[in-house]
Amino acid sequence: MEEEEEKSDSPRPPVSIMSMPNSENASTLENAMQLMIQTFHKYSGNEGDKYTLSRVELKEMLTTELGNYLGNIQDKEAVDKVMGDLDSNGDGEVDFTEFIILVGALTVACNDFFLEFNEKPAKKK
Repeated sequence: MEEEEEKSDSPRPPVSIMSMPNSENASTLENAMQLMIQTFHKYSGNEGDKYTLSRVELKEMLTTELGNYLGNIQDKEAVDKVMGDLDSNGDGEVDFTEFIILVGALTVACNDFFLEFNEKPAKKK
């Protein structure tokens, strides 16, 4: 009896196409990219599709990994808002591309905040 291969709606490149650089030799940016990939997959697939974040997985990831930036995102309406904003294809889940949009938007917001903060003149005592 032949085993059936697991099928997914979204095509996945073979692992051999992109290999992760050895972290000893990787640049800071390459390490950051690896960490984003690993963090996404740490939460994806705990329930349902292993390549997407469900609402429950997204909430867990937001509170655990981004709690310092997002504050207390325990309320359902806040998670629903983030999910609605990220879920561009309307499938009720957040895929890796949608996750990267969140990380990118937060990174831009943090950069803007720090630029603005550093441009303010120091108060004299």
